[in-house]
Amino acid sequence: MMPIIDQELLSLIDKMRAVMISVATGGPRIDQVNHEFQNDYREVAAALVARGIDNPIAYSDLWQWHGRWSQDDLPTYASRRVFVGAMFDPLINLIRNGRSAPLEPTGWTLVDRQMSEAVARLSQARTEEQYQAVGLFCREVLISLAQEVFDPARHPTDPDVRVSITDFKRMIEAYISVELRGSAADEARRHARTALDLALRLQHLRTANFRDAAICVEATGAVVSIIAIVSGRRDPQPILEWKP
Repeated sequence: MMPIIDQELLSLIDKMRAVMISVATGGPRIDQVNHEFQNDYREVAAALVARGIDNPIAYSDLWQWHGRWSQDDLPTYASRRVFVGAMFDPLINLIRNGRSAPLEPTGWTLVDRQMSEAVARLSQARTEEQYQAVGLFCREVLISLAQEVFDPARHPTDPDVRVSITDFKRMIEAYISVELRGSAADEARRHARTALDLALRLQHLRTANFRDAAICVEATGAVVSIIAIVSGRRDPQPILEWKP
């Protein structure tokens, strides 16, 4: 079999990504597309081995994926799309650019530094303990993020509960409740909770591997980006009109 070129590999990966999202969001029945998906997986897996790239695609069969998305932490179509994106997007960027997608700084110095460290640890990790350490850094990123944006005077919490400086969930949910409204707030809260749960799980997962850690990093980065957008730090800068 002739080795496939990068563009063909990217097309196959993008096709797999689309199928995984489609079957988990009301699309075709698994039996209709599973055989082709399994063939695509084998071809992609072989191409990644030939390139010396770790395969982050955790499911070679769509029924395996069905078992995963049926769990309580992926209850919505949006959460499933985010999960699949976190699995596929770094791989696509790696093949397309020769590296993962660059991190866009938020301007929060500690958040940016810790996020960069989490990404660096992921690229260097080889053992279960090293992958677990990635979860620790992701948790620290989220706590630092909450500390940056939470203002107790503006973002009220339960008056009967004292919010500690490391209580990411209460701080970030109070922030989101004030700064966002409606379904957008609900989705942002779910993403934030999922990212923290992934980080905590990874820290204590004795069988932690690259895929576990990579998903955790991507989920953490997504929450950082969401909060940066909500805070206005991603707003386009106004174009100043030049006057002679």
